[in-house]
Amino acid sequence: MTATEPASAPTSSGQGLVVLSDVNKWYGELNVLKDIDLTVRKGEVIVVIGPSGAGKSTLCRAINRLETIDRGTITLDGQPLPQEGKALAALRAEVGMVFQSFNLFAHKTILENVTLGPIKVRKKGKAEAETRAKELLDRVGVGHQAAKYPAQLSGGQQQRVAIARALAMDPKVMLFDEPTSALDPEMIKEVLDVMVDLAKQGMTMIVVTHEMGFARTAADRVVFMADGQIVEENSPEEFFTNPQTDRAKDFLSKILKH
Repeated sequence: MTATEPASAPTSSGQGLVVLSDVNKWYGELNVLKDIDLTVRKGEVIVVIGPSGAGKSTLCRAINRLETIDRGTITLDGQPLPQEGKALAALRAEVGMVFQSFNLFAHKTILENVTLGPIKVRKKGKAEAETRAKELLDRVGVGHQAAKYPAQLSGGQQQRVAIARALAMDPKVMLFDEPTSALDPEMIKEVLDVMVDLAKQGMTMIVVTHEMGFARTAADRVVFMADGQIVEENSPEEFFTNPQTDRAKDFLSKILKH
């Protein structure tokens, strides 16, 4: 995949895997998501960037209903997000989520953490789930840690386990909410390398991050948010070399100097 190919194609709601239309969210008087329209096609990697408080994480969390919305629609593979109950649980099986904190079960081994969802939610047999989990742990580079507990792993290793755990559900799309922000600098690259590999293999991804190198390398499209709105979206090449709005120019001038 190239960074510029999909960005040049028109965004059509008809072919979108994830489609947000006129999405609004309020916290009291504060309109944290304002008239959001965004279409993510299958296999596309969208990187969402912007200043703190822009609404990036809220947007990410709304896609699997960790945050409810007050107006507008969000569809996954043509179906509106369910409100609650078993249908919502089924949705979350289709949408993998990786957070800033790893959220691993401390009392379960790495292997048990990765097999829990497939066994409980997907109703896979233990042997099948363990075989798949071992493949995924190898894929993210921590297969040799399968018998250990989360506290015995570094932060970067734990985050890679969290990615394997999400992948074990065979999701249609992966959401990453600042997955490297809690990591020490030397651990960031090992997690980003896994994410770049996923992108190359065609996983549909929506990534909220401050890692501009990842945005340049792996994104098909960069979405820049500020004050709850999508201010600009473009290919990485165009966004970083020729931003169209004063807000984006100001943001880039501050972050690219350091």
